[in-house]
Amino acid sequence: MVTRIGVVGIVIEDRTSVPEVNSILSAHGDIIVGRMGIPYRNRDVAVISLIVDGTTDAIGSLTGKLGGVKGVLVKSALTKK
Repeated sequence: MVTRIGVVGIVIEDRTSVPEVNSILSAHGDIIVGRMGIPYRNRDVAVISLIVDGTTDAIGSLTGKLGGVKGVLVKSALTKK
């Protein structure tokens, strides 16, 4: 299988969604290389950045599930190879 390295940016605007986001991230932990989370209290949001290494299907599954959570915004960028 061909894998890609990428970055996934997550902004959580509805903090009640944090447990669901963490559950999704745990379920996809096999493709997460690194994670940094910052609670930005002045703006009442949380920002998470992920480094991922997986197939496009696996990364798409992760971002798709996160994007379906209320109050969560997701963007990703992947290598071409």
